[in-house]
Amino acid sequence: MKFNTKTIHGGQDHDPAYGSVMPPIYQTSTYAQTTPGAHKGYEYSRTHNPTRNALENAFASIENGNYGLAFGSGLAAIDAVLKLLKSGDEVVSTNDLYGGTYRLFTKIYEDFGIKFHFIGMENAERIEDYINDKTKLIWVETPTNPMMNIIDILTTAKIAKKHNVLFAVDNTFATPYLQRPLDFGADIVMHSATKYLGGHSDLVMGALIVKDKKLADRLYFIQNAGGAICGPQDAFLALRGIKTLHIRMQRHCENGKAVAEFLVNHPKIEKVYWPGFESHPNYDVAKSQMNNFGGMVSFTTKGNNYEEAIKVVENLKIFTLAESLGGVESLAGHPASMTHASIPKEEREKTGVVDSLIRLSVGIEDEDDLIADLKQAIG
Repeated sequence: MKFNTKTIHGGQDHDPAYGSVMPPIYQTSTYAQTTPGAHKGYEYSRTHNPTRNALENAFASIENGNYGLAFGSGLAAIDAVLKLLKSGDEVVSTNDLYGGTYRLFTKIYEDFGIKFHFIGMENAERIEDYINDKTKLIWVETPTNPMMNIIDILTTAKIAKKHNVLFAVDNTFATPYLQRPLDFGADIVMHSATKYLGGHSDLVMGALIVKDKKLADRLYFIQNAGGAICGPQDAFLALRGIKTLHIRMQRHCENGKAVAEFLVNHPKIEKVYWPGFESHPNYDVAKSQMNNFGGMVSFTTKGNNYEEAIKVVENLKIFTLAESLGGVESLAGHPASMTHASIPKEEREKTGVVDSLIRLSVGIEDEDDLIADLKQAIG
C-alpha cells in the first residue's frame, strides 16, 4: 500500500464480530474467561484492548514499523523510552526541544542519575563528539519545537549504529506523511498523537513505533507495568483522525507555505522560521528527508519586545491563542510564556526562543482568511 491508502486501511481488519468497518469502542476493563488463562486474546484492558490494538497496528503501518504502542500522552511515551535506561547512563539530546520533554529529562530523570547532554544538532556529525561508553540514547526532534531546526536523520542513525546506541526521533511536527524516521535507520519513533495524528484537538495521546521485536517486547512490558495507556474512546478518535491525515497534512503544508511567505515579507517581522525556505540552514537536508515542509511556522517581531508579542497573539481572531498544535484549526502560541516556560530564560534564549517569538500551528482554513488575520493582528 502507498501512504494515502495506509492511513485508511493499513494494519486494519473489519471487526470479526459483525464486520464493523470502524473498530468498535471496547469500553470494558476485563474479559470473560472459560477457564483460568483461557480467553480470546484479551484478559485485562491495561494489558490489551481491541480498540487500542487496532490503533497500535495503524501507528505501525503508517510509520513502516512492525510494532506500535499507544500511551495516555506524548510525555508518557517518552517516559517509557527513558525507562529503558538505568542510573549512570547518558543521553545526547537536541537542545532545541519541547519544554515538557526538557522538564521530564532534567527535573525527573536527572534525579535518577541519568545524564543529559543538550546540544545543537544542525551539523549531525557533532553528535559523535558527545558519545562515550555510557551513552545509551540519542534523542532528536526534527523539525524542532519551536525553532524549526532540521536534523539529519540518516547521518544520526549511522552514528548511533556505529556506537551501538539507541536512536529515537520525535516525529510529531512532521508526521509520517512528511517523513518516516525508521526508514532512515532510527530505532524508535515517538509522536504526541494529540497533535496531527488525532488532528481535531479532542484527545491527549502518545505513540511509539519500532521495528525490532526485542525492543518492542521491552517497551510493551514497561507500558503494561507502568500502566500509562490510553483509553478506548481516545483510541477510537485517533483511529478516525489518522484516516484523514494525508488530506489534512496536504492543506497544512499549503497554508503553512502561504503564511511563511506572507510573514517573511512583512516590514514588522524580524525572522521567520520555516524549513521550506532555501535560506534555511538545513534546507537541503529537509528536502532530502521530508516530502514537504509542514504547517508549523515561528517568527519574531522587530525589536524583540515581550509586550508587543503578547499584544499580537491577543489580537488574533481566527488563530486561537492556545497550547498544543496540529489540529484542523489554526493556533498561536507564545513559547516563552507557554510551551517553553519550564526552560530557564538563559537556556531558551541560547536556542533562539526569545521573548518575541510566536509559534503558529497553521490549520486548514482558507489561507486568505489566515493571512488577513495575521495582517490585522501585527498591524
